[in-house]
Amino acid sequence: MISGSSDKLLVLGKVIRPHGLEGLLRVWSYSSSEASFIDAEEIYLRHVSGKLSRYRVLSVSPHKNILLMNLEGMNSIDQAEELRGAEVLVRYEAITCEEGEYLWHELIGLKVFLDTGDYLGAISGIIPAGSNEIYVVGTGEDAIFLPATHEVVQEIDLEKGKMTISAMEGLLDLNEV
Repeated sequence: MISGSSDKLLVLGKVIRPHGLEGLLRVWSYSSSEASFIDAEEIYLRHVSGKLSRYRVLSVSPHKNILLMNLEGMNSIDQAEELRGAEVLVRYEAITCEEGEYLWHELIGLKVFLDTGDYLGAISGIIPAGSNEIYVVGTGEDAIFLPATHEVVQEIDLEKGKMTISAMEGLLDLNEV
């Protein structure tokens, strides 16, 4: 949190290094699109030292498997170099999700039930895997890996802290290998 503010901040990425000589930043995004950064209009950078600074986002564009970010007041490679390794954060309120989309931190800890009512465990992690994520339910050798698809996930109820799934034939058997 920012000192003197009650705004919650979410980590959305990390500054890898400068790009070019004009102060552009190469950012590894933890988000599935650059829209999260653009919609926020301003970001916060938590320097490696722990110092938190606020910047206005001028532009964000995809570049290979990263994002190029242009921030107001960031005009040189030297300024950008000082931000190497900084975490990129945005205010929670600035993130907008489409209907049926959720932020990872909202899903971690949800209790997962089969549509028969059987309890499987709680979501302990999420693995990005191309077009969908994989929900990790439980921990250790007993962990179950569930694809985050409409065929498997039937309902997510954040208020009740619960997810209901329909196990396609063989899905839970694969997790026992």
